[in-house]
Amino acid sequence: MTTPKYSQQPKQAGGPYNYIDERVGVSGVIKGFARKIFPDHWSFLLGEIALYSFITLILTGIFLAMFFVPSMGTVTYPMDALPVTEQGNHMSEAYASTLKISFEVKGGLLMRQMHHWAALLFMASIVAHMLRVFFTGAFRKPRELNWLVGFTLLILGLLAGFTGYSLPDDVLSGNGLRIADGVAKAIPLLGTWVSFGLFGGEFPGTEIIPRLFTMHILVVPGLILALVGLHLLMVVIHKHTQYPGPGRKEENVVGFPVFPVYAAKAGGFFFIVFGFIALLGATLSINNVWSYGAYDPSPVSAGAQPDWYMLFLEGALRLTPGWEFELLGFTFSMSILIPGVVIPGILFTALALYPFIEAYATGDKREHHVLDRPRNVPVRTAIGCIIVVEFVILAIAGSNDIIATHFEMSLNGITWALRIAFLIAPFVTFWLVKRICLSLQRRDRELALHGRATGKVVQTEDGAFHSVHRPLDDYELWTLVQHDVHRPIEAGPETTPEGHPRREYKSLKRRSAVSRFFFEDRVEPVTKSELAAAHASHHQLDHASGRKSVSVAHLDTSDQQQIDS
Repeated sequence: MTTPKYSQQPKQAGGPYNYIDERVGVSGVIKGFARKIFPDHWSFLLGEIALYSFITLILTGIFLAMFFVPSMGTVTYPMDALPVTEQGNHMSEAYASTLKISFEVKGGLLMRQMHHWAALLFMASIVAHMLRVFFTGAFRKPRELNWLVGFTLLILGLLAGFTGYSLPDDVLSGNGLRIADGVAKAIPLLGTWVSFGLFGGEFPGTEIIPRLFTMHILVVPGLILALVGLHLLMVVIHKHTQYPGPGRKEENVVGFPVFPVYAAKAGGFFFIVFGFIALLGATLSINNVWSYGAYDPSPVSAGAQPDWYMLFLEGALRLTPGWEFELLGFTFSMSILIPGVVIPGILFTALALYPFIEAYATGDKREHHVLDRPRNVPVRTAIGCIIVVEFVILAIAGSNDIIATHFEMSLNGITWALRIAFLIAPFVTFWLVKRICLSLQRRDRELALHGRATGKVVQTEDGAFHSVHRPLDDYELWTLVQHDVHRPIEAGPETTPEGHPRREYKSLKRRSAVSRFFFEDRVEPVTKSELAAAHASHHQLDHASGRKSVSVAHLDTSDQQQIDS
């Protein structure tokens, strides 16, 4: 018996890829993902901007990590090094290495500024992306968990920003750390221990910069990378949401495949984002630490503001009046505890739980892949606008000293005006936005029934005058009438038909109260009978005007069922 010899087969193209596929088996996954359909809309690029900004952060961060010295050890700055104002000064190694990166390392200043601009764009795109998801209802079932993942990414982004701009150990970052120390010490009972644990002793200690450096380059980016992967995986599993339009239903996705359409678009868009950040870094100066000098606890100048995404915390601290009391031998600094711990805790907790709150109010267990128009959910839209307005007020408050010095206004006057605005704005914003949304719904209802006014008037045989309207096309009509309208959940009778009390009545009553808050004020969608009546009316007017009949755009039978009452 002889062992057969293997014949020498000609080498096929794509050998390395076949070699990997035969051992890993990824071809099926790649082919499936390449055929994945994604809808096309400009707002979906906001998440991509966040991803590409984060990639830019990693690339520039690797460069900076090679030269930065995360140490609080004291050194004397060389007499022959730039900038001249720092020559011979005593400073930490962290601050000295930051100056060295800026003035001696080739491309160092460009990398620093690109890194900082990329961080600002990263947070801006995350916030804009989350606002898009919130206002359009993209967080509804089955995406509640993905909303929590995105929310966690927002928190990690804030943490990455704080740990990053605190590293240079200049006056600006040092003041930020002093505020963090004050917030930590304001925590009742545990505050001192929290501060000691954070700083490794009395502020500023000698350990905070190395600890922040480890968090900034290792822990936080690792968590962000893991959650970004999970976030994208959930997007693929759940399929992408899409805006309402003809042919777009909960069961399908109308768009283009990943390969080659979106693969080419994504590659090009990455270089656009990267180029834009490089342009900002090359032309717009940011975070010039030598303008502030090495950290010294004595000077706190006007204009000491953190980056924009942390400015709301600064504004909250500035707006809160001084209020503290003693209890059981402990001092409770409410002027720091409330704006630094309580308000952010309540805000972020409510934001994280909102999808579950709305699901509780609607009682809706269906999956949703078609997005809402913000006007069709007025309470949700009003709540989102309140968050935006309050954030803007707090951001302005965080710059009240800049406003006072540049416009020669009273600092106390500005502070009191912003305090009043912060308390009144939620009620005014909620009422105004809700009224606007309901008005827009009524306008959409009129457009769906009667079309757009043409400016022409006809007289019928009975002598009456009627304006002529141009009917909407199928696309416009579908967009106006396809949405679901939620109605308040009724608690029902307190007792059963036999006269026994219902055990679930109290919980249903609470749920009904929440549901009424969300959906009591609403505009009912156009029904099939109303469309038919409008259709007949337009036929009569067309006949009276002597024109060919131009009827109201009609829906397919399957579509009509969705707008039936």
